[in-house]
Amino acid sequence: MSAITRHPPPPAVDPAVLAAFRDVSTATISDCLARMPVLAGLRPFHRGGPLVGTAFTVRVRSGDNLAIHQALEEVRPGDVIVVDGGGDTSRALVGDIMKAIAESRGVAGFVIDGAVRDTAAFAGSDFPCYARDATPRGPFKTGPGAINGPVCVGGWTVNPGDVVVGDADGVVSFPPGDAAALLDAVRAQAAREAEVLEQIRAGRYDGRYARVATG
Repeated sequence: MSAITRHPPPPAVDPAVLAAFRDVSTATISDCLARMPVLAGLRPFHRGGPLVGTAFTVRVRSGDNLAIHQALEEVRPGDVIVVDGGGDTSRALVGDIMKAIAESRGVAGFVIDGAVRDTAAFAGSDFPCYARDATPRGPFKTGPGAINGPVCVGGWTVNPGDVVVGDADGVVSFPPGDAAALLDAVRAQAAREAEVLEQIRAGRYDGRYARVATG
């Protein structure tokens, strides 16, 4: 069995910050951050509902989930387990048992750059799970791996402690230090979009939104 490299856990994100982003769409967040912080290629496997939490990052060898098992011993309530599996979908990295463990420990959800299995269990649950694909083939459990270091998911770097937000469109992440300015920006963007929708319903839309909006 190969070693798992551990780094100190990041500071927890203020719960009020997380709550403020619970109803913010990932599309609006991405638009307000130069359309950049998208964990591309992932899709939701759960029944529905948003994902909001603090990134607890894990890097694994392709098709090996030993480091995820170890991460489940160290997570805090509200953490999102973000796994850099290199995009490999030949073996599932999590399934129903690991989902049950995560839920029992207050984990906010899974973000897996790889495959999952037991998809019916996720589809019947509101526990957020995003992944690249599904396969019944199980993982190795020999390592190596790393916990709470920078990871790359879908071409985007996620650092431990980043804010992670997911919805039906996918997943985005950003540093908690950006949260206050970003929240102002997304609220302004939402107000602009609401105004445009009202103009469309009233038959007064003149196309200006397409020329000036960030979205």
